[in-house]
Amino acid sequence: MLRKIKKATHFLVNTPFHPQWLIHGVKENFLQDVSRTIGGNVLDIGCSHKLTKEYLNGDVQYIGLDYFTAITLYDSSPDIFGNAENLLFLNNSIDAVFLLDVLEHIKNPGLCMQEITRVLTAGGKLIFNVPFMYPIHDAPYDYQRWTIYGLRNLLEQNNLSVAQEDSIGNSFETSGLLLNLAICKTIVTLLEKRHPGSIAIIILPLVIPIINIVAYISGKLIKSDNFMPCRYHLTAVKKFSKNL
Repeated sequence: MLRKIKKATHFLVNTPFHPQWLIHGVKENFLQDVSRTIGGNVLDIGCSHKLTKEYLNGDVQYIGLDYFTAITLYDSSPDIFGNAENLLFLNNSIDAVFLLDVLEHIKNPGLCMQEITRVLTAGGKLIFNVPFMYPIHDAPYDYQRWTIYGLRNLLEQNNLSVAQEDSIGNSFETSGLLLNLAICKTIVTLLEKRHPGSIAIIILPLVIPIINIVAYISGKLIKSDNFMPCRYHLTAVKKFSKNL
């Protein structure tokens, strides 16, 4: 039911009536910024509907890779099926790798990073994002969360240096997002159980925009301190090394 409701309400995503309005467009803006400097052979791991390709220059050699499980979860339509922990590409053959909202779904993230480093050319880029304070999703394929310090360590262990990092969502915005999601998930659960309390769905068009607007204004008035972001966006570069 939850997946059906998400699809049915997607048309509201540009408005404060949507529970995830506070972070809508963040991923797309990130792609717009980083894609300007991307060229050559590009591997998009967890490509789903290949949104990334729309932001790339037409002369790149784009390869969309996804898992077989993504067919059911996302109706994914990749160029190839594969596994991020065992990439079927030659050493130093890929100029850029996208890993968007994927790393938390990989059982062995260290092995995934090793494989990405192996296939990247020296100076090649890894562009990725991960959630931090965000609910479990796509269960049972949701395995971990990282702080920015854990991400830096993971990259450093795999010969990747951080070129850019952004924490998305200040304390108020993250709190508003989580409150919206908690309210919506509770009501969906009540609907599934046909509980009388599910009548609370009628107040959502009032409650959700109030939470969104208050969180948005509060977040703009108070300086962000990266205390509780909802996600991280990073660009990393493979170091030049004789060993790789």
